[in-house]
Amino acid sequence: MVDHIDRRIIALLRKNGRAQWKQIGDEIGMSGPAVATRVQRLEETGVLERYTVAVNDRALGDTLCAFITVQMRDYAHTKFEAFLKTRPEVKEAHRVSGEPCFILKVVLAVQSKLTQLLDEILVYGHYKINISMAQSI
Repeated sequence: MVDHIDRRIIALLRKNGRAQWKQIGDEIGMSGPAVATRVQRLEETGVLERYTVAVNDRALGDTLCAFITVQMRDYAHTKFEAFLKTRPEVKEAHRVSGEPCFILKVVLAVQSKLTQLLDEILVYGHYKINISMAQSI
C-alpha cells in the first residue's frame, strides 16, 4: 500500500532520480535509512520500476519530432510492437482503443530517416503523420 509519504518520495525522485536518501529524508522529515527502506519496498512491489535519464534530443541533433498514427492491416500487433522496439527513434508507442491502432512519437535528425521509417511501417498498415512545430509543455 502506497501512503502519502511514499507519494512524496516518488515526487522527489521524479524531480531528481539521483537524489540521495538523506537529501530526500531532509525534505520530508525522515532519516536517510528510513527513506532507503521505503524506496526498497517500492522497488520490490513494482511501484518503482527503473531509474532513467531525460535526454534533450535537440542537443543531440535530433530536431524532427513527428506523431504517427497507424491503422493495422491485420491483427499482427505483436509483430508490430516487436518492430517498434528495434527502432531507437520511436520514443513512445501507445496501443489505443478505436482507430487508429497505435500512436507513435518519433524523434529523428533528418527527413530521409523519417521517410525510411514510414516505408517500413507500410508493411504493417496505413499511417497518418503530424510534424511537431514546437513543444509547448
